[in-house]
Amino acid sequence: MHQRTIFFISDGTGVTAETFGRAIMKQFDITTRAVRLPFVDTVDKAHQAVHQINHTADKEGKKPIVFTTLVEPETVKVVHEHCKGLVMDMFATFVQPLEDELGAKSHHRIGRFTDISESKEYFDRMEAINFSLAHDDGQTNHDLAGADVILVGVSRSGKTPTSLYLAMQFGLKVANYPLIPEDFDRQQLPPALLPYKKKIFGLTIAPERLSQIRNERRPDSRYASLQNCRMEVAEAESMMRRAGIQWLSTTHKSIEEIAAVVLQDLKQDE
Repeated sequence: MHQRTIFFISDGTGVTAETFGRAIMKQFDITTRAVRLPFVDTVDKAHQAVHQINHTADKEGKKPIVFTTLVEPETVKVVHEHCKGLVMDMFATFVQPLEDELGAKSHHRIGRFTDISESKEYFDRMEAINFSLAHDDGQTNHDLAGADVILVGVSRSGKTPTSLYLAMQFGLKVANYPLIPEDFDRQQLPPALLPYKKKIFGLTIAPERLSQIRNERRPDSRYASLQNCRMEVAEAESMMRRAGIQWLSTTHKSIEEIAAVVLQDLKQDE
């Protein structure tokens, strides 16, 4: 049973409000129910959102927590004046003090998606996502020279989610390759990767955690057995040491933390 309902209100997709709000709420040891209310870009929609929040407040007997990135003054006014939740206005918290400090008015643009979708940054990001999808799990060796980074590691060590996160958030072209028994038999990285060793970053994971993850996918299989996981992880780590590539354990790290380490390694190589 959740202890508090969290609303994320935005005149756009709500991704910014939700990302920020979830990061804040992780500081508290409570269970939450999340509700995203995107595209609240008219006064009427603002009243509808407030009605939903207030209904939740009355039903649960507790103030919902409301993270908002609304910028239109009229919609902001509706939420602040009529909402029964605890309103955390990100623009009032950050933009207004910056306006005072910089002596300049912000654009107060709603969404910004038209601007973004026409920018070079947007198209570069889409190209990076397409590249990373095409090069997921060693599907192709084509154009590895165009990769910004190549992730290697045993199956289910976090390569795919990290690849997509780096592509979506930072516009990096990422290829990822699973290390398989044939590689262990040769005791070297996949041959197609050898010319690009400087681009390679390794991921490993505790065998116990790997076995747990694999058992969710293939229960009671040799693939998921702890003995096999211990062998694969040991072989993979030994291979990465011999190759002299940087690597880290994903066992207790979030995708964001893994990506931060990869980015730091890339900057050191620049």
